[in-house]
Amino acid sequence: MDPRYETRGPAVKVRPAHEGDLDAVLAIRNHAIEHGTALWTDTPQSREEGAAWLGAHRERGAAYVAELGGKVVGFGVYGPWKAYSGFRHTVENSVYVTSGHHGAGIGSALLATLVDSATAAGLHVMIAGIESGNAASIRLHERHGFEHAGTVREVGTKFGRWLDLTLMRRKLS
Repeated sequence: MDPRYETRGPAVKVRPAHEGDLDAVLAIRNHAIEHGTALWTDTPQSREEGAAWLGAHRERGAAYVAELGGKVVGFGVYGPWKAYSGFRHTVENSVYVTSGHHGAGIGSALLATLVDSATAAGLHVMIAGIESGNAASIRLHERHGFEHAGTVREVGTKFGRWLDLTLMRRKLS
């Protein structure tokens, strides 16, 4: 990791997510929905929706959390990029870190774990769909070997403005 983006402190522990992580993951996810442009929806997830969403990722072995001092401070998942069978070897990742913990290497630890897990699962390509203004996420993915695959202009909207989507990809196998 580039030292300019890292602060020193206690080591982060990344582990597979379990059922007991739902409330922490849901809080991070809903904060991103309510306050940011990383998730292009205006509707926070209910506990039931969150349980189904996290459960599906856990069943695939594709859900992880980052702990700092025993507290969940981030999560990362990967899942199918498209539902068609021809895309079955391609996944898309999502990495979120709770407010106040950015720049501490948590997102990097989560993304490295997702890449390692997907590679071990025999997947071929990992995609990242990033709101084009999210320079920190783009830099994070670049540091982990993702390359720019294109930008699709004005394909989403949130908070009364049009959003561009930057697609990044990394070959896994």
